[in-house]
Amino acid sequence: MIPRRVKAVFFLATVVCGSAFAGPSPDLLVQETTDKVLSELNANRGNLQADPSLLYQIVDEIVLPHFDFQRMSKLVLGKHWKKVKDSQRQKFEQEFKALLVRTYATALFEYSDQEIVYKPYRREEGSDRAVIKTVLIPSDGPAIPIDYALAKGGGDSWRVYDVRIDEISMVTNYRGTYGKIIDSRGVDALIELLAKKREALTE
Repeated sequence: MIPRRVKAVFFLATVVCGSAFAGPSPDLLVQETTDKVLSELNANRGNLQADPSLLYQIVDEIVLPHFDFQRMSKLVLGKHWKKVKDSQRQKFEQEFKALLVRTYATALFEYSDQEIVYKPYRREEGSDRAVIKTVLIPSDGPAIPIDYALAKGGGDSWRVYDVRIDEISMVTNYRGTYGKIIDSRGVDALIELLAKKREALTE
């Protein structure tokens, strides 16, 4: 089970990594992207509160094109990935993506100008993986470490495939929860459950 305060920053963590990262310094680009996104959210907070559907639009435009949901889906399904049909993989990825969008959008309302500290980053030459470490400093309560795991795809583009908050991996957490459902009820039941949760968040 993910602690409530960890859930509250999942959306922020994802949006921070939402844009494609190119070049040798993903840490600098994370910071620049963070500043840009938070500036937009703060400038439109009134409109977002009046019309929550605009939150989904922000996530769709900023996050989805640059998030490696296929890699995430494979990691989340884990040992079950090779056992399910291609059609089931596609349906799972679709519902998993849609549910995350709405979950993060809902959590957005809990964000309010916390300070973000960026830790020093050193990338190994030629590596196609990167981990960006930051710390979220809330107005009250303890600091929350947030690590972003990225992989380089085609060209120089980086895409996020996991977020670790308070040392809890989003991928690992979902893999454990969803794996139990698949083991007991099957992957189709999991897909149906995700669809119902997504629909509940849009009501």
